Amino acid sequence: MTTQLSKLIQLPLRYKPWRPAHMAIVLDDLTGLSKQPVQADEVHLKAAIDWLCRAQDQRLGQKDQGGISAGWSFEDGWLPAYPETSGYIIETFLAAGTVLNNPELKGRAQQIVDWELSIQNPDGSFPGHFGEAGSKPVIFNTGQIMHGMIAGYLAFNRTECLDAAVRAGKWMLSQQDDDGCWRRSVHNNTPHTYNTRSAWALLRTGLLANEQDLVDAAAKNIRWALTQQTSSGWFKTNGFKENGLPFTHNIAYAIRGVLESGLLLDNEEMIGAAIKAATAQAAQQREDGWLSGTYADNWAAQANYCCLTGLAQMSIIWLRLLHSQGIKELEQHAVRGISYVKSNHRITGKKDYQDGAVAGSAPVWGRYSMFEYPNWAAKFFADALMLNMAHINIPESK
Repeated sequence: MTTQLSKLIQLPLRYKPWRPAHMAIVLDDLTGLSKQPVQADEVHLKAAIDWLCRAQDQRLGQKDQGGISAGWSFEDGWLPAYPETSGYIIETFLAAGTVLNNPELKGRAQQIVDWELSIQNPDGSFPGHFGEAGSKPVIFNTGQIMHGMIAGYLAFNRTECLDAAVRAGKWMLSQQDDDGCWRRSVHNNTPHTYNTRSAWALLRTGLLANEQDLVDAAAKNIRWALTQQTSSGWFKTNGFKENGLPFTHNIAYAIRGVLESGLLLDNEEMIGAAIKAATAQAAQQREDGWLSGTYADNWAAQANYCCLTGLAQMSIIWLRLLHSQGIKELEQHAVRGISYVKSNHRITGKKDYQDGAVAGSAPVWGRYSMFEYPNWAAKFFADALMLNMAHINIPESK
């Protein structure tokens, strides 16, 4: 604890550690009081979805009304709506509306759809970051919003959603290099293997709209991604920055894009690559469900904190491989992973920024989404719970 405390003392003042509420969260993690009782899937699901609704309500009366706040942070409190993650929360709200028998969530999904359609750029791309003045479109962000547009089309039969996804896909094609990699319009001006999750959106769009050029481009990106897989199953070129190590979050993004694309294309090589990575990652898991926040090649753990978002995502992948490939030994890893996130999921009934939220890291000062409760952490936790309790895959897929 002494080492952790000394590191906390050195944190930048922008995190406002002197605030009583912030200090209480830190102290709870330092003393272990942050650990929560593990309850039934439905209890945790309802709390996570309620928090996402609260995050959406933060934008009422604002120009980004309808979108969902990116989350709550020590530095800025509630953040603006985030186009990228609001996009793929559409599918989460739709599924949760069925599982929880809550028709209000369908209306909330429609509100996100309306907002996303209103901010699409003339060239088909969607704004990067929070869509503020000067923000440039990014391949990954646009791809995640495409998942939301597909959900809007399938759930509400809104043809303008599929049209928007096709236009976004055509823009993605214009940015793609001949080898299938995206090196333009990418975060930090460096390629990312985790863009396979955008290729998955491109593939889904192409199949739905009968646009073969989109299908071909998606497959080309996945094939490029396979060239980035090492003999251990780990993916290089997968960090946020050039030569940076990937968070578990990035690793899961890359694996999921490869897996789901492989399933849609009935491509054994892609599915096999996903299995290799997912089973190797599972072998690193502790008995209590914990995974390191980052890994280097050969699955060498590089952090002493857990990226809760990535753990929830890996739990989804393990369940997907259980259901689609019959790999039964992965079920225990998914159960452990979900249980670990549950043990870090506060349910207080206070209906505030913390009630039902999932922190980026455990402890909260871990390097992934430090001192934040990001909306995508709650989204992937909810998705994992629904896949576990109701076998509902989000988004709909083969």
